Amino acid sequence: MKEAFSLRTVRKKILMLTKLAGLALIASYILSTRLSVGGDAVWVLFVLLLVLCIDFFMGRFISKPVAQLNDSAKRMAQLDFSAPCKIVAADEFGELSESLNIMAENLQQALFRLEAANTQLEKDVEKERLLLDERKELVDHLSHEMKTPLGIIRAYAEGLQDETDEDKKQKYAQVIVSEVERMNSLIVTLLDLSALESGAAGLHITRFDFVELAETVAGRLLLDVPDLSFELQYELPEGKIFVRADRRRMEQVLDNLIVNAKKNVFAGGILRIEVIEDSGALYFSVFNQGRPIPENDLSKIWTKFYRNNDVTYGGSGLGLSIVAQILSMQDLAYGAENRANGVRFWFSIPITE
Repeated sequence: MKEAFSLRTVRKKILMLTKLAGLALIASYILSTRLSVGGDAVWVLFVLLLVLCIDFFMGRFISKPVAQLNDSAKRMAQLDFSAPCKIVAADEFGELSESLNIMAENLQQALFRLEAANTQLEKDVEKERLLLDERKELVDHLSHEMKTPLGIIRAYAEGLQDETDEDKKQKYAQVIVSEVERMNSLIVTLLDLSALESGAAGLHITRFDFVELAETVAGRLLLDVPDLSFELQYELPEGKIFVRADRRRMEQVLDNLIVNAKKNVFAGGILRIEVIEDSGALYFSVFNQGRPIPENDLSKIWTKFYRNNDVTYGGSGLGLSIVAQILSMQDLAYGAENRANGVRFWFSIPITE
């Protein structure tokens, strides 16, 4: 019984309103006929008021909710979900408003997911394009790098077949072995750099004495080598100074920078290594007297297979790329600069207690 007389639907509200209006109209007519004076005027006035009341309730129950729903639907059609429909009623309009809001929320989430997927797709496409470009560049560089040692190996192998002199055969074999080792070193270095760039090779951070590491690497590469063709100078702190970094990778950095300077120092020139403590950081630098790097190429020497017509920095063109990658992975500042009579490479690393 309660459900039958409830006003939970628009249809029931309209039927109830029309019934009440009809009853009110009948009652007003009966009342006006019993008035002796002005009955018609009272009835007309009452009908006018009744029409206004019906118009008000019809607007409240039907016209206004329909207009609100229409406005919300238009905004959603334009993918504007910023203003939800605010109809609160226990009827079809209230249910429709709730359904529209739920649909708008689901559409908005779907659009967010779609935008995120599109962004990721664009990044993946760009990444794939860069990988293809890098692979093409890598193949081109490898083809160029391998052409010379392969040509030398072939020439000496052919000579080895026809040569009868045992001393020359031994010399040819040594050249072939040397060129094979050169190609192997190039491939191993390239694979190491690719592993660093792709993230396949991570870092193992430990606390170690940087001064001891610099002394060990410099001694192995410079002091233990007989017949140096240059003057070695160095300045190192007397005590131990500890840093936190990947010790093996930092040894690789020092090795590449010192070897790079050793290859490019003038005969009889100065090669100077410095480790200086300043403002809570250590500054390592290696200077070699030699030809300067063209200013336009200073930013290019850290890229793979860098070449210059006058001078080569980084040997195979990969050493400085590995240095830059290792230092960048540890957020360490580094750089290279031309001095009056040579080139200085440097990097800094924070001191730890």
